[in-house]
Amino acid sequence: MTTEKIAVLFPGQGSQFIGMGREFAKADAEAMTIFEMADAICGKDLQTLCFEGPIENLTLAVNLQPAITAVNLACWQAVKKAGVPVDFVAGHSLGEYAALHAANVLSLEDTLRMVAHRGRIMNQAGEKNPGGMVAILGLGLSDVQKILTSLACPESISIANYNSEQQLVLSGSAAALQQATELATAQGGKAVPLNVSIANHSPLMSSALPEFAEIFAGVTLSPPSTPIFFNVTANTETDVELIRTIMAQQIVSMVRWYEIINNLMDRQVRTFIEVGPKKVLTGLMKRILPKDGGHRCFQIESPETLAQCLDKL
Repeated sequence: MTTEKIAVLFPGQGSQFIGMGREFAKADAEAMTIFEMADAICGKDLQTLCFEGPIENLTLAVNLQPAITAVNLACWQAVKKAGVPVDFVAGHSLGEYAALHAANVLSLEDTLRMVAHRGRIMNQAGEKNPGGMVAILGLGLSDVQKILTSLACPESISIANYNSEQQLVLSGSAAALQQATELATAQGGKAVPLNVSIANHSPLMSSALPEFAEIFAGVTLSPPSTPIFFNVTANTETDVELIRTIMAQQIVSMVRWYEIINNLMDRQVRTFIEVGPKKVLTGLMKRILPKDGGHRCFQIESPETLAQCLDKL
């Protein structure tokens, strides 16, 4: 019997597209119930935003965070019902909330409630301290760290995502991002601006911390029933109070995705299933996984892709 393990991964912001989640909602009453619950909790018509747009409204953090989470959760309940065995879970940035629910740390209602608060509070922080995000390709972690320390205003920019060995995302003020982009390009890197409305995982989100931590303090958490790897630590945690602290810090901390995937491989994970819209994480996996490692990657966002995955598992 194989000792190879399966990890389920949930995407975050940047995976959105018009029509996401629609196929599961049409085919599965439980998926539609999740969208209806999200609408009621958020007081928004997220269904219409997800299925019909417009994209400029969907992309606003206050709408996008609960919208993507609702899609992730709708996809997850179908995967769970199909009986896919799961040894570990992890979520990229916002996707960590769907992972918390998949690990039975947060209830469905509290998961949707927390991302609604998170989107609202981070949107307010973004209006107070405007900024953006830029992906840097072709440079390593130490190269990018040196660039940031050389800037005139290093306190207004940070590494938001350590996505792969040579793909990092910077987050901060427009001026700092411009300086960093010029320096990275001069060193042979490539800079790609991201379609986000705020500077996620940067010092510009600091004003969001007190209110978000206070709200998170009042939420019921349960110990994970499935091991979950956290963005802030790149490792697992079982103590619910430590999880509470970690998740409050997540909005200003670096997403250590490259380290998470390497740690999962160290735990004998050979099959990775991205559950949610698009194939952003699946694309990242191709940059991280060794070519001859025998790893398999699947992505599930519709009944059709679920059937394809089940067939190959």
